[in-house]
Amino acid sequence: MSSAQTYDLIVVGGGINGAGIARDAVGRGLSVLLCEADDLASHTSSASTKLIHGGLRYLEQYEFKLVAKALSEREVLLNAAPHIIWPLRFILPHQKHLRPAWMIRTGLFLYDHLGGRQTLAGSKGVTFNDHPAGAPLKSEFAKGFVYSDAWVQDARLVVLNCMDAANRGATILTRTRCESAKRSNDGWQVTLKTENGETIEAKARGLANAAGPWAVRFLDDVTNMDHQYALRLIKGSHIVVDKLFDHDYAYIFQQPDGRIVFAIPYEQDFTLIGTTDVEHQGAPGKVAIEDDEIRYLCESANRYFEQSIAPKDVVWSYSGVRPLLDDREDNASEITRDYRIQLDTEAAPLLNVFGGKLTTYRRLAEDAVDQIAPSLGNQAKAWTGQGHPLPGGEQSKPQHLFESLQQSHPFIPLGMANRLVFNYGTRVETIVGDAQSLDDLGEHFGADLYAAEVDYLCKHEWACTAEDILWRRSKLGLRLSDDEKHRLAEYLEQAIQEPVREMAGSS
Repeated sequence: MSSAQTYDLIVVGGGINGAGIARDAVGRGLSVLLCEADDLASHTSSASTKLIHGGLRYLEQYEFKLVAKALSEREVLLNAAPHIIWPLRFILPHQKHLRPAWMIRTGLFLYDHLGGRQTLAGSKGVTFNDHPAGAPLKSEFAKGFVYSDAWVQDARLVVLNCMDAANRGATILTRTRCESAKRSNDGWQVTLKTENGETIEAKARGLANAAGPWAVRFLDDVTNMDHQYALRLIKGSHIVVDKLFDHDYAYIFQQPDGRIVFAIPYEQDFTLIGTTDVEHQGAPGKVAIEDDEIRYLCESANRYFEQSIAPKDVVWSYSGVRPLLDDREDNASEITRDYRIQLDTEAAPLLNVFGGKLTTYRRLAEDAVDQIAPSLGNQAKAWTGQGHPLPGGEQSKPQHLFESLQQSHPFIPLGMANRLVFNYGTRVETIVGDAQSLDDLGEHFGADLYAAEVDYLCKHEWACTAEDILWRRSKLGLRLSDDEKHRLAEYLEQAIQEPVREMAGSS
């Protein structure tokens, strides 16, 4: 890239909001550069509960508009990325001393109808003595409710948005920090710095601040602008344990403190439990679960499951901070999860994005580009709503892809074939190519990870490190030994060259 290339829009931040804005903007004909200081989805956007959902508990806070918006987006995203987003049925055991049955029925009725549900099954009451979800529960739980939401591979959702943006002409620069952004009446002069110390100068007619937890700090330290914004950083932590049940339902558990905790089937052999809501005062990038949070989540599950868990049973944990608008709410769980977009046109346009949810990222991106595009002389209509699948989602029934892969590559084990299809969709063909055996897929790093997949991730998905591959592009970090992880890191150090990285995002 030339040292002073000019773009219509520079997007700062490679989380879900920045990725969505870049995709939407370039699809409307704007020239776009996105820069991210670390890996894509390396912070908040890979630390979610992995759900595309309306937020059932937000109904108690009278956030009807937010819930309706999220539920309508649930349908759009299920169609756009069926290989990484799929339906999930949730079991809500009833504890009448926490919430009466009539209140739950009313909430589920609203949940079924607020967002124009089209494809997912509706809610209903269940008795646990004749339902598979009753088996792992304590005997005191006799009845409950079941409703629908959806599961998502959150970090992959970010990557796929960036892939689509790149395929449409956007420039995506990972591990490239925005060092300064100077504003004039006719544009922005932006200085970027790569992780190897290279400085890149770029110009833009407009700037989008999608820096997530760093959005306010970006205004303070990079643009040096006066503003009145404040964020509250709320830490959410999750734990992963060996699986606690053998069915495909997830659970939503009411807690005595009024919060809810999910227990979700995870990566075939595990159960994911979360989340917490804790005020975070430290640096946004330095966040980890605390002992009190681990105990809280274990106790939350133990109130319901017959099989108890303790901190020693945790095989992995992760934490992230949600950058929520400071609405002066004392209880962290009560702060609005809705987003706010502010467009400043005092000089060259500056778009600031605050807050938001994974589920509503596409709507946020559409709203954001609707606002800034006219300032850039672009009147193109929004386009991401329907009929434009994300990369790999072109086949609406991934099961058909799975069957096709089994026929064309019968040597691939069933579990591996399933993981590849439900990570990459139609792009699995690029990974396995015309291989006739597992040996043809190159070096075996452990579990079902081969060099062919690693090379694909480096060339097309901006992966550079073992952590990128094992914890964001996949969750194979749960399965590889320390020695295997070390060998993968060695391979990447040998194989990753700058010309390969520049090809990231190409079809």
